[in-house]
Parts: sequence; C-alpha cells; structure tokens
Amino acid sequence: PTILVSEKLGEPGLQLLRSFGNVECLYKLTTDELCAKIGECDALIVRSGTKVTRQVFEAAKGRLKVVGRAGVGIDNVDLQAATEFGCLVVNAPTANTIAAAEHGIALLASMARNVAQSDASMKAGKWERNVYVGVSLVGKTLSVLGFGKVGSEVARRAKGLGMHVIAHDPYAPADRARAIGVDLVSFDEAVSAADFISLHMPLTPTTNKILNDETFGKMKKGVRIVNVARGGVIDEDALVRALDNGTVAQ
Repeated sequence: PTILVSEKLGEPGLQLLRSFGNVECLYKLTTDELCAKIGECDALIVRSGTKVTRQVFEAAKGRLKVVGRAGVGIDNVDLQAATEFGCLVVNAPTANTIAAAEHGIALLASMARNVAQSDASMKAGKWERNVYVGVSLVGKTLSVLGFGKVGSEVARRAKGLGMHVIAHDPYAPADRARAIGVDLVSFDEAVSAADFISLHMPLTPTTNKILNDETFGKMKKGVRIVNVARGGVIDEDALVRALDNGTVAQ
C-alpha cells in the first residue's frame, strides 16, 4: 500500500510505516496538490494542519481506505464524507496526553507570575519587579472545561499546586473525578466560580465559540484563561471585549 504523510513525523514513526508499505512524505501541500496526489494513495497520515475535506475524499475515488491523525482531535477531517466513501478515520488519543497537560500547567504558572512579560522587560534593560508581581495559585479555583485524558491530568497537577479544582464535562464519569478529588459541576457553575479556567475540549458544533459574550458575562472579574485545546472554542471578538472591560485579566 501507498501511505502519504502530509505533515512531519518523527523518524521512528516513519520507519514503522515503511515496514508496512511505500511511504511518501510530501509536506505543506495545497488542497489542489493533495487532491491531485490522493488518488494514488491507500492511506493518509496528518496532524492538525492538513484539512481532509470532502473534496479530498472525492478526489481519492474510493482508493483511500484510512486517514490517521497523529494526535487527538479530528476536527480537520470531514467525518461525514469519510463515512460516505468508506474510509476509516483513526487518531492517537493518548499520544500527547502528558505533554499537553504539562504544557497547560506551564502556561498556567507562567501566566499567573507574568514570566513572559518579566522576561521581555528584563531583556529590554528594565527591572520592574513591582509591575509583574502576579497572583498566587494556592487556594484559587481552577475550572477544567473538558475532563478527558488531558483535562484530568491537568487537574491532578493543579491539585498538587494547592488549587481547588472543579470540572465540567457532560461525558465524564463522576467516580473518576471523585478519585482525583475534583467536583463535577454544571457549565454555568464552572465558569462563574473560576479564578482560572483551563480548556481541554474538542472543537465540535456544540463547543464552537462556547466562550462567548454570554459566557464571559457569567465569569468573575479578573478571571484568567488557558487554552490548550482548539482556538475555535473561544469567540475571539468576545474575548477582546472581555479583556477590554476587565472581565478577563489574562
């Protein structure tokens, strides 16, 4: 079989693929270039940058049998079109769980203590320690929106930092949350009680722009938000308004 890899993968992954078929690595393809090539391929491996649209499945003319997403979210693949053309879509849901969770905690701590701003200030030859004091994480309420693999790992680590953690996820089992010491609450309670919000939900029609003017209106003044999910879960125009009026501090 011919396997097309449209985004950069680690060499060990490529070596594994080569033991199963003919691997072609073609990066940064335009939609037209991908459509022109896909009719020669049995499998396609993507990350988040390649959009596998209905146009791509139509161009494959039934030869494409599987699309593999090297990561968690599959919102860049048209699942309806894949189903119609008999193409399997698979992902790697645990591949980057810990890396994403650690990244989320790094951003949380960095934001709370203004690490990036302090660094830029010092590199500009200034010493403004009173300007960038920041806020403490201990005793603050963190709302984890999306309590799946990454969200639950973020919760574990935040508990270790002395934070009170609550979560919202309509699909998460309550016993798993209780085992970590996390309370599952309604969406409105999660956003209204939070000092910090960490987003870990997929981008779906339900979650698209779920943080909007109405949602920001329910939040505490001075809330801080970390997004290690998809940009599209936040209405960016509404976010700018919330930053301007002081609802969102960072």
